Amino acid sequence: MIDARKIDQAKMVQHIESHPFPLLFATISGAHLYGFPSPDSDFDLRGVHLLPLETVIGLDDGEQTVEKEGVYDGLEIDLVTHDAEKFFQLMLKRNGYVLEQVFSPLVVFSTPEHEELKSIAKNCITRHHAHHYLGFAATQWRLFEREAPPRVKPLLYVYRVLLTGIDLMRTGEVEANLMVLNESAKLPYIDELVDRKRSGPEKGTLQAADLEFHTCEYERLTVQLQSAYEASKLPEMPSARMELNDLLVRLRLRD
Repeated sequence: MIDARKIDQAKMVQHIESHPFPLLFATISGAHLYGFPSPDSDFDLRGVHLLPLETVIGLDDGEQTVEKEGVYDGLEIDLVTHDAEKFFQLMLKRNGYVLEQVFSPLVVFSTPEHEELKSIAKNCITRHHAHHYLGFAATQWRLFEREAPPRVKPLLYVYRVLLTGIDLMRTGEVEANLMVLNESAKLPYIDELVDRKRSGPEKGTLQAADLEFHTCEYERLTVQLQSAYEASKLPEMPSARMELNDLLVRLRLRD
């Protein structure tokens, strides 16, 4: 796992302090959250901002999404935030990506409302989030297949997504770190793939002979996720709409 103590929080905070709107939270996503960053991986910050009340009640839609990139002493940071209303609407859909951001243990900026949001987000989890992970895995697999030679990075994303979906269906918990997920999945090849990605581009590709093996594994885990979805006892629909609405109203009136 990533040791949060080794992340240069000061540079992260420096980047988010220039955000044009107040933030509800900002967490680290991407390869650092997933447990397999390369030495040159940039930091993907994701979070929620609050548009001013006069903007949301007027005719102007405002900046529903803000994207900021920056480099601080060689550290590349990519920050993407959504306005709270847009983000909360995504939480009510089968969007595992936003839930991973809410529950990310790599927190750069937080508020008491972020803690409240994490509690509410548990009631956004449904069995149909399996479709998000099945679709995401299929997209990453197509990326993996079309490259010659095939690269380790998209393959790791395939395995991360499938294992996250399987674990979510079984436990109702959002876990995005591949190394943590593999403690129970026990796929013997994951550690080697992660080591190859972390070692840099020269070891970041696979031989064509490996493709057949990983094709079988992709198909096997896809079936496993589908079966976990069918057996899941998670709710059919989220039950957090009223709680999210209440939080959003309080956030708007506060500012």
